Amino acid sequence: QVQLVESGGGLVQPGGSLRLSCAASGSIFSINYMGWYRQASGKQRDLVAHIISDGRINYADSVKGRFTISRDNAKNTVYLQMNSLKPEDTAVYYCNVHGVYSTGNYFSGAWGQGTQVTVSS
Repeated sequence: QVQLVESGGGLVQPGGSLRLSCAASGSIFSINYMGWYRQASGKQRDLVAHIISDGRINYADSVKGRFTISRDNAKNTVYLQMNSLKPEDTAVYYCNVHGVYSTGNYFSGAWGQGTQVTVSS
């Protein structure tokens, strides 16, 4: 089983910055996919950004140029640097990973508990 722990959320003023972290633990051999999603109140959960083990990165159009995703493979951790935050970025942010257990079995759809980001003056 994979455990994900997100951190770094909080209250920030418009134009401010936050850095989210998500650390994966468990009997993990490798992680291929690491992604950040967000869910605003009353809305569906949407992709914010993802990073693949070969370095490919994808961003939602709404965050391009403002957010940067990165990963530390040695720590099984993914980060999301969020700059120039807007009120519409307010949401619960979740990380999601896909990979391989030490047993050789694949896992997918592992979600963290989420971290609240609130952008307000």
